[in-house]
Amino acid sequence: MSAAGGEAAAAPAGRVDFELLAADGQARRGCVTTARGTFQTPVFMPVGTRGAVIHLDATDYDELGLEVVLANTYHLQARPGTEVVESLGGLHRFTGWDGHILTDSGGFQIMSLGRRTGGANQPGRRTGGANQPGRRTGGANQPGRRTGGANQPGRRAGGEGAAHDAKSQVDDEGVTFRSTYDGTKMRMTPEDAVDIQRRLGADIQMALDVCPELPAPPQEVRAAAERTHLWAARAAAAMSEARRNDPAGGQALFGICQGGADPELRRRSAETIAGIGFDGYGIGGLSVGESRAEMGPALAAATSVLPADRPRYLMGVGDPARIVDAIAAGVDMFDCVLPSRLGRHGTALTPHGRINIRNARFARDSTPLDDRPTGRDGRVRPGARFSRGYLRHLMSVNEPTAGRILTLHNVAFLADLVSDARNAIEAGQFAAFRTQVNEVWS
Repeated sequence: MSAAGGEAAAAPAGRVDFELLAADGQARRGCVTTARGTFQTPVFMPVGTRGAVIHLDATDYDELGLEVVLANTYHLQARPGTEVVESLGGLHRFTGWDGHILTDSGGFQIMSLGRRTGGANQPGRRTGGANQPGRRTGGANQPGRRTGGANQPGRRAGGEGAAHDAKSQVDDEGVTFRSTYDGTKMRMTPEDAVDIQRRLGADIQMALDVCPELPAPPQEVRAAAERTHLWAARAAAAMSEARRNDPAGGQALFGICQGGADPELRRRSAETIAGIGFDGYGIGGLSVGESRAEMGPALAAATSVLPADRPRYLMGVGDPARIVDAIAAGVDMFDCVLPSRLGRHGTALTPHGRINIRNARFARDSTPLDDRPTGRDGRVRPGARFSRGYLRHLMSVNEPTAGRILTLHNVAFLADLVSDARNAIEAGQFAAFRTQVNEVWS
């Protein structure tokens, strides 16, 4: 096992090492080592869909002490295009960020366009509402991708325009969909997803999967899991081939288990994905319509069989109650658009719950957004400097600075939450910490 801390040696090319530093029940405190370096778990990873968390940049990530940031494959493939990012040195040089970057395969964005298959066995998936912690939703701009040649991953599959129905069609080979930028018909396979993420230069990439919205008919959930397994095996083979051609590449590939809220199907899916063998494991298709009570047994079924020596990643969950529930079930990694989405619309995450800073009661409120002056490692909290009255004024006059401050605050809040969880696990007091969080957020 690798040593923890920023000076640890990088993992061998194409490998991820997970070192368990402490445990409290099923909750895990660990350190993940990749070819780039290390990061501590549990970890919250903000979503920089198009190469930046909205309102923030790499300087902010440094100031916030972030270790991992997400980017979305299909948004970047659509604008500015894989070739552009690759020609500018890959995502790290392109964004000016030296920390870890994880790319989602973009399957959720494609599936969220809907489905047009004519059969119950063709699963799609949906986005959550504005405050629904879901899996990397992007609102109206859910793009496909476009490249110049028929042999390019993400290639055009036809020249039809936006007047046609923008729906995805899933089959065993891949997915056909229409770009919401211009309506162009596109085609994506699991091999394409691996190749695009390789060229973007992500440290960790995700296999293409199929995720049904919940609730969904049992046959649809089963079909989605089976197709995800088929695609996962092909993604693993594509990554093996890429590593043979570029042994020094060092990228990691995570597989994703599905199964909806059915614990037995979720367990079987996790076993199948683990049997293929990946550097880490995503748990997809949760927080997409099911209740928190439904999510718990399905999540526990997955973590009970996923390899203990690999990181586990619950995709698209950002509300504090679900995060601590998942940590209690043995999850290590989390992401969501929630903190930035809420921030730019005037909502702040606080130790006392959500507050809408637009509320008239804050007009003359001189107290800071966050009354705790410093966070982890003695960092000044972004919300400790500005009064609620000032922030309400900025929001009321549509000053973008308000969204930036609130986004900084919300991202810091979730980063501090998982840091506090790490400390609680080390101290053997995670159950009490979880109870404290749930008293506010349940």
